[in-house]
Amino acid sequence: MTATTIRPGERRISPVFLGILAVTAVTGWATWTGFAAQPGVAVFLFVTAAWVVSLCLHEYAHARTALHGGDITVGAKGYLTLNPLKYTHALLSIVLPLVFLIMGGIGLPGGAVFIERNRIRGRWRHSLISAAGPLTNVLFAAVCTAPFWLGALDGVPRDFRFALAFLALLQVTAAILNFLPVPGLDGYGVIEPWLSYKVKRQVEPFAPFGLMFVFALLWVPSFRDGFFDVVYGILHALGVEDGASSCGYWIYRFWESTPEICAITP
Repeated sequence: MTATTIRPGERRISPVFLGILAVTAVTGWATWTGFAAQPGVAVFLFVTAAWVVSLCLHEYAHARTALHGGDITVGAKGYLTLNPLKYTHALLSIVLPLVFLIMGGIGLPGGAVFIERNRIRGRWRHSLISAAGPLTNVLFAAVCTAPFWLGALDGVPRDFRFALAFLALLQVTAAILNFLPVPGLDGYGVIEPWLSYKVKRQVEPFAPFGLMFVFALLWVPSFRDGFFDVVYGILHALGVEDGASSCGYWIYRFWESTPEICAITP
């Protein structure tokens, strides 16, 4: 069975996603033009809305790849509509990532869509389904950093540039964390089809705790510092100047005082 068996209504983009996309566009425009009375609020809304858009695209990529791999049930489950409320549990997929974004400036992986793996044939297909989500974050990061690595920053307002740099940081952190070979995360899903049955059975009980394990590691200073060293190294390789993503983070947190070097000018 192929994607042609999906009903047209199951592909229709959700008004919820279109609304989030509209908020992203409007607040992005407000950030660029300095239209908002409080620019930090515009940056907050722009980055938050864009982050939710990326979460939706991440889960959609899993579902779309699964559809072409043989799981036609993703249509009936609403996964092809880009509606964030359809992706697993709203708490794991949307709320927790938003909390981590607001509290710590980290792109935490959300919950994955439910794929009926018994419908998928071939180990490569299983691996690709798992990889499709974080690869979307990689692509999103490339788009956000395009003005930097293309040297096209002339005329780009400083607050918009900082917002893009911070959004790119979120995408890079999400991609790295998702690709960790930890049970319950996409990275483990990539390698799982290639593991022996015995190993998979031994690892299976730990899958529900994988995300909590990563959560705990991020509170360990040595791990967190090493993690962000890698993140900033990738951003630097993509042309993002030192401090741009950090300034984007501080401006995003408009309710706190912004370091003078990062202060937004009207």
